[in-house]
Amino acid sequence: MASRFHPDTLDTIRERVDIVDVVSDYVVLRKRGKDYQGLCPFHEEKTPSFTVSPNKQAYYCFGCGAGGNLFTFLMELGQQSFSEVVLELAQRYQITVKTLEPNEQEQLQRELSLREQLYEILAVAGNFYQHVLYQPEGETALDYLKTQRHLDDATIQKWGLGYAPTGWETLYRYLIDQKRYAVGLIEQAGLIQQRKSGKGHYDRFRDRAMIPIKDAQGRIIGFGSRSLGDDEPKYLNSPETPLFDKSKTLFALDQAREAIRKEDQAIVVEGYFDAIALHRAGISSVVASLGTALSKDQIRQLLRYTESKRIIFNFDADQAGTTATKRAIGEVEPFVYSGQVQLRILNLPGEKDADEFLNASSDGAQQYRQELEKAPFWLDWQIQQLVADKDFDQPDQVQQVTGQMVNLLNHIQETTLRTHYIRHCAEILSQGDSQLTPLYTETLRNALRKPQGGKKQPNRNQSQPKPVSYLSTAGNQLLAQAEALLLRVYIHCPGYREKIFEALEEKELLFSLSPHRWLWQQILSLEQSFDFSGDHQDRNQLWFRLQDEMMQFPDYEKQLRHIVHLEETRSTDLQRPGLVVQAAIATLQQTSCEKQKRYCLQQWQQLDPNTDQDTIRYYLEQFYQAQRELEALKEQRQFSIKEIIGSWGGEEINDS
Repeated sequence: MASRFHPDTLDTIRERVDIVDVVSDYVVLRKRGKDYQGLCPFHEEKTPSFTVSPNKQAYYCFGCGAGGNLFTFLMELGQQSFSEVVLELAQRYQITVKTLEPNEQEQLQRELSLREQLYEILAVAGNFYQHVLYQPEGETALDYLKTQRHLDDATIQKWGLGYAPTGWETLYRYLIDQKRYAVGLIEQAGLIQQRKSGKGHYDRFRDRAMIPIKDAQGRIIGFGSRSLGDDEPKYLNSPETPLFDKSKTLFALDQAREAIRKEDQAIVVEGYFDAIALHRAGISSVVASLGTALSKDQIRQLLRYTESKRIIFNFDADQAGTTATKRAIGEVEPFVYSGQVQLRILNLPGEKDADEFLNASSDGAQQYRQELEKAPFWLDWQIQQLVADKDFDQPDQVQQVTGQMVNLLNHIQETTLRTHYIRHCAEILSQGDSQLTPLYTETLRNALRKPQGGKKQPNRNQSQPKPVSYLSTAGNQLLAQAEALLLRVYIHCPGYREKIFEALEEKELLFSLSPHRWLWQQILSLEQSFDFSGDHQDRNQLWFRLQDEMMQFPDYEKQLRHIVHLEETRSTDLQRPGLVVQAAIATLQQTSCEKQKRYCLQQWQQLDPNTDQDTIRYYLEQFYQAQRELEALKEQRQFSIKEIIGSWGGEEINDS
């Protein structure tokens, strides 16, 4: 749907949505002064060059040139349209959407209301399961929660735990017959599924302990469940729905996020009941991964809440848990090898999970905290896994471990950290023989590649604007750059807007390139609709509204982003805006005069000297007048515009 959104909607999104919050879903950000920094999502790099400014509500990558606002970020990253991004943000932050076209408004409200109806149905289902738990038919489930999971009534109610009865259509009939919800909506909520015969539906969850899964705002988006009999699978989640994607959801995040902020660390466990047990024990910075391999999306969610980026994986210590830990490390490799995430691994004694460990003794919570303090750095844990059960008296096993160590060390980019672990691995291989340690150190060092600390050449994905050719002559290139500089000053230096406008009017100058003409028309149109008289360097409403307008015209946005979005290497030009304006206006005048000369010459050549003497004299006079103006302009242009454009480098635009 390509909607023209009402300015009020875009204003509300800007006011309520922080770009740092949005970008943190996709990039691990660390605070650097007043801004945030991370690895660019638009090209491969190992040294962070991607910056997000909360004050400007903008981002910029010094490696590949990607830049813009929160709308641009989501559009480029997800290859989405402006309308899709606005709708996504409105849904996520519960913002009412208005459009400029009444007929579009009705369709938009239908799309938004679907999600609201699904939230409502899931909340009603949650209440239903909770109610049934305390009925006679829920006795077995309640006994399981209290005796096997050691949960009291307060904990059960806090987490909204419940019971799905054994009947095939119990919830189905309740939602259809009593609550009057449409079958299609209940199915979209993931609560029922169609029979194989195609006739009718039945409850997805039957004879199961039910665990509501909530989003970060505390709204139920799905359910987890545990069978109470012999039914398989033992654990069953809701299917993917418009609200629920288990690869992007963390159980208990709504309960844990404040504790994660306060303690500046996040603990990740495997199961719902591990998370619930830890929260009950007063260890609240805990989330669970919904029984799936931890994904990058889930990790990024956690990292939004911890400044130190400290994460502790506490998966089971058995073979399955070890495999899950290794998979999870693989998901965050780019973050941990670059030092952006401080990852530790906790394996509890006796291969216990967190729930078992806490309930094994009266001071289980205190013992768990002590184990947390001892949790090894992820590299130490990885090395422990490499050498476990290896016989160092067997040459082939020594060779195997050495090769695996080299592979691990090769990924470490930070020189000091790499040096430390070369020494550590050499000590392990030498098995306490100090004379062998230097030899193994040298062996490992020679086998390693040199650290690749620098950035790769930018390799932007499809979201990068494709380079386009510009008018071939040097004069036209100079004109394009002068027009771009003039527009940049107008947008970003409010104090010079009146001067630029008056100069263009007085000298009857126009922008020559069609993208520049379009941008100027948008500026004038916005100024007729809104009052920007209060704009200054730190409060630039024209800039904000112009970004919104451009998002609805992606072709122009790609060609003009170098004008609208500032970056450090170009913003230095705006430290001398008066000089820029003077030189740019002179360049526009020069172009106008040269056009006038060509026009007069063409007209003069077409005239008959025998019959058009007066007209010939007129065009010759105009020709020489334009020539005199050009001579006068040369001095103004030469002392400034070449220097300015030379330091900037210019941009290429397609004049179509």
